[in-house]
Amino acid sequence: MTDAPAVRLTPRLAAAAAPVRIDRVICDVGTDHALLPCFLFQRGARRLIASDVRKGPLQSAMRNIRKYGAEDCIRVVLSDGLKNIEYAEDIIIAGMGGELISRIISECDFFDTNTRLILQPMTRAEKLRRAVYAAGFELLSENCVREGDKYYTVMYAGYTGKPAEISELFSYVGKVTDNAYLARQADILENAARGCTVSDPERAKRLTELADGVRQVRQHNESQGSLHIFE
Repeated sequence: MTDAPAVRLTPRLAAAAAPVRIDRVICDVGTDHALLPCFLFQRGARRLIASDVRKGPLQSAMRNIRKYGAEDCIRVVLSDGLKNIEYAEDIIIAGMGGELISRIISECDFFDTNTRLILQPMTRAEKLRRAVYAAGFELLSENCVREGDKYYTVMYAGYTGKPAEISELFSYVGKVTDNAYLARQADILENAARGCTVSDPERAKRLTELADGVRQVRQHNESQGSLHIFE
């Protein structure tokens, strides 16, 4: 269909689409309306999977796939996470909580050295970073995007096959170089520390130290360029 309109993505989804390798097998987990796969199809991708755990979103996805003439290139799969996906190389999981994305990653058994994860958590990014490394991946980059009054990070990770642990500070900082995002993270940690000063002073102390560590990374970025803490 040559006269189909160009797919328009929100800033958050556009950031998730940016690092995708269009010549690979691509799976969009929790695809909803399949706008992201349709966008990638218009960029030249031809081996795409749009999956969702619910039938309703997949029906909506099929309407969009037909609208953009991508029926021969986008396969629709009903799946809880990656359970019914045989194989994919670039796996996009966007718009879910960090804990849910962590579970989806931990339950997958087909990762190999060709696998890349493109992850955009709505919450608990620090838990997701730990899960990424525990599953044998490493963060290659992170890109932050603002949508409305909220900041989101998009994580791009490659498979190493070597599970690893990361420091608590790195779980909150990752490879983010956006100072507005880091400032927001430090404020969140500091507010959480204030909230448990009386009930759990040890936790309050640890959260305060983390907030200070995030601010140090931010200050270093401003003065000398990016600083990443792993251990």
